[in-house]
Amino acid sequence: MTKLILPNKDRKLYAYETSPFTPFDIPKDKPFQKRTAYSAAHVVADPLADADPTLHSQIDWDKTMAYRHYLWSLGLSVAEAMDTAQRGMGLSWEGAKELISRSIKEAKSVGGNIASGVGTDHLEVSSTVTLEDVEQAYEEQVSFVEGEGGKIILMASRALAACAKGPEDYQRVYNKILQNVSEPVILHWLGDMFDPALKGYWGHQDIDEAMDVCLQIIRDNESKVDGIKISLLDDQKEIEMRRRLPDSVRMYTGDDFNYPELIKGDQKGYSHALLGIFDAIAPAAAAAMHALDAGDLQKYDQLLEKTVPLSRHIFQAPTFSYKTGVVFMAYLNGHQDHFRMIGGKESARSIVHLSDLFVMADEAGLLRDPEMATKRMQLALELAGVKQEGNR
Repeated sequence: MTKLILPNKDRKLYAYETSPFTPFDIPKDKPFQKRTAYSAAHVVADPLADADPTLHSQIDWDKTMAYRHYLWSLGLSVAEAMDTAQRGMGLSWEGAKELISRSIKEAKSVGGNIASGVGTDHLEVSSTVTLEDVEQAYEEQVSFVEGEGGKIILMASRALAACAKGPEDYQRVYNKILQNVSEPVILHWLGDMFDPALKGYWGHQDIDEAMDVCLQIIRDNESKVDGIKISLLDDQKEIEMRRRLPDSVRMYTGDDFNYPELIKGDQKGYSHALLGIFDAIAPAAAAAMHALDAGDLQKYDQLLEKTVPLSRHIFQAPTFSYKTGVVFMAYLNGHQDHFRMIGGKESARSIVHLSDLFVMADEAGLLRDPEMATKRMQLALELAGVKQEGNR
């Protein structure tokens, strides 16, 4: 059965029937040539763990690792222990360490590309935190990931945002950490729409002034910076910064609203990808990267333009709740057998939001088994009191 009764924003019910699935054309064992494409990956909660899901959630390691193998099988790279994995929003540093260690081992077993998030999230944010505390926290996490043989994504720090007095404090901390890393890292500028605690990062509320500080840090440490991911949901700011980067430093788009054009680029440059939405649209993203490699821009556009309404829906305000939609997509597509999340975050989006997500995913051709997805959507609807035909 592929028919559903869905609710809309006006509290009215309507009938919906899914479309047939058409597989994506993804060449096997053929790496992307023109762009590096990281998918920030989610974690799968253990639904049978006898623990408070809001305080002590457990991870289903087999399913979590299986999903990373799925991403690698499509040719995508994995950005591990980032905000998509609910880092600092359900996933603690202790949990992240195990996640990083396991994922790096799995990546090595299949030759998959992976980079892991380093931050200061084990440092409790308080009025007594100092810049020295922040530096030590960063150094501890850097040491762990490097010890595991991993590449680093240097994430923004809530503790630094809380204790920094101005841009010079950001320069001090980043200069010290970057001078001591073993290999070039990917910096991460996460906007406050993703994490309100990061408002005013780089010492300025104004984005242009903040960008100047960030660019100066990159120039001062150019040999230690592979690239920077910015997640500001502002394509023009990303393009501006991209054009001001040193030639050796890459831009990785984190713009889940405008990624098709930013990755495609223009005559003056382009962005690579490090995106949470690539978790939810992985096969379409992989097929689009191959189309770009082949110079088939028409196919590239056709593949990704269908995913943009879904992405904008998943990442709508409050943006930090986007993880719920990402995990729901994994549930609909059979990558996990339940819709539970660490931290109990499956409750962060309404049933209307999830119903609209279902329709948009179907319209984008991203429900790989429409019958299974429909049955799973039915379960979510009935739990919300939306009865289906024959079950009234």
